Amino acid sequence: MISRNLFNESFIDADAARRAHAWPFQEARRLLDVHLGGQTPKKGYVLFETGYGPSGLPHIGTFGEVIRTNMVRQAFQQLAPHIPTRLFTFSDDMDGLRKVPNNIPNKDMVAQHLGKPLTSIPDPFGTHESLGHHHNARFRTLLHSLGYEYTFISATECYKSGLFDTALRMVLQHYDAIMAVVLPTLRKERRATYAPFLPVCPRTNKVLQVPIISRDVKSGTIVYQEQESGLKVEVPVTGGSCKLQWKVDWGMRWHALSVDYEMSGKDLLDSMRLSSRICRTIGGVPPINLTYELFLDEKGQKISKSLGNGLAMEEWLRYAPVESLSLFMYQKPKVAKKISFDLLPKIVDEYIHALEQFSLQDEVQKLNNPVWHIHAGQPPSMTVPVSFSLLLNLLSACHTLDPAIVWRYVLRYAPNATAAPLLNRLIAHAIAYAHKFFLPSKHYRLPLEAERVALTNLYTALQEVSATTSSQELQRLLYEVGKQHPAVGDLHDWFRALYQILLGRDEGPRMGSFIALYGIQETLFLIKRVLDGKDLSRLSYGLANTKDHEQSKTCD
Repeated sequence: MISRNLFNESFIDADAARRAHAWPFQEARRLLDVHLGGQTPKKGYVLFETGYGPSGLPHIGTFGEVIRTNMVRQAFQQLAPHIPTRLFTFSDDMDGLRKVPNNIPNKDMVAQHLGKPLTSIPDPFGTHESLGHHHNARFRTLLHSLGYEYTFISATECYKSGLFDTALRMVLQHYDAIMAVVLPTLRKERRATYAPFLPVCPRTNKVLQVPIISRDVKSGTIVYQEQESGLKVEVPVTGGSCKLQWKVDWGMRWHALSVDYEMSGKDLLDSMRLSSRICRTIGGVPPINLTYELFLDEKGQKISKSLGNGLAMEEWLRYAPVESLSLFMYQKPKVAKKISFDLLPKIVDEYIHALEQFSLQDEVQKLNNPVWHIHAGQPPSMTVPVSFSLLLNLLSACHTLDPAIVWRYVLRYAPNATAAPLLNRLIAHAIAYAHKFFLPSKHYRLPLEAERVALTNLYTALQEVSATTSSQELQRLLYEVGKQHPAVGDLHDWFRALYQILLGRDEGPRMGSFIALYGIQETLFLIKRVLDGKDLSRLSYGLANTKDHEQSKTCD
């Protein structure tokens, strides 16, 4: 059986989609078979939702939720191409700001507006009408860079436009039942003041956490008492005069929008269960949920929007291609992940490997390949002749950040490299990454006596090979030299010494591939300098035009 993919107009075997074990297909089958019973919802489409709180700048975990949800959506389209789908990215921008984020300017100005909805606080960046609008815009700009089809939904607009009014009246009608669900989960002190509704003060515009004195289901109003003046104030629960406590809000939103699928972090597991009960209480059906593990910074702490810790998405996209970010999000969503700059080269090379494997795989294997999910079923067909790690080591050895010079090396190594459009982006990212992280951390050393003898042997052996010797042959030559000099240690010690002496690092690429890319004569030049007692740290960036460096024929 062949089904049509509404995302990319390609055709796949629907039975293969049923057999695929990739987690997005597992989730899609659960949604289709368990939640929907194989049927199209009454609203006419399946709704996928992601949530975002714009109290701080969006962090990489925020986008991870969108990327992963979109992967499930794509898998669902393969299983049920006849059922339309939509993706809502929901911003909780009516929340009252409780504390000033660390990663924004003009903190003192923002501090004067604590307690107000995020869309009512002036923008400290001076570019938008409010803090909430600014963060929403940043979020949407980066989502556009991912190329996803989505609908942005603002909580402020939903509350004020009346879209939530019917559901809000349902919350008021089932007020006591909701309180019975929530109160047992709260501390004793909090129970005394808790109410599902948070009135927005007409006088201060602050979101108030105050007890509700009375309520009128028929008129759709509540009465609360102002803490400062003691006055009793009656407000409607509709039209943006109130918002809901967020756990009640979550359940209400699922019902109001008829959400079918939403992911959430492990830290929200209890909240998700509570919100699901509230959703059922007001007559709704909770969505299928995937609980994913948290994203952690280098210290193992949870990434926070207000703290601004962890690697930002803009930074990832500066130093690595967007496809690598998607791969990182695809991998093991139920395992906690530390996000650091050190992992970027590894992730990029894993993406390249998966891309090259795709054309060699059968249909089910392709559906289980991450690049199918990254590229909506149509990954580019190409071979990338140079890994990201190899490019970084090339930059380390050739002492240049000039992309034109890098391309000369690459084209000598792989004359057809221009057929891989990704490579141009990889070179630009590698230069940015090397300049920021790779080159400053280099630390060369001179060889020990046993290593010096082995390097002399290697120098002689390399003089006898041609410039077109393959990387495999060069690797075998390196193995043979290493085996002839047991005083250096085992082969691991031998290659580690080459990395430290020639590349200034403890780890490095497959040396045969590196020499083939860098060049026999260029490698001989490096070894000769070392044998002459000159460590390579004095070769600095920009030396490509000096007489000393011209001897290596780097720019030929």
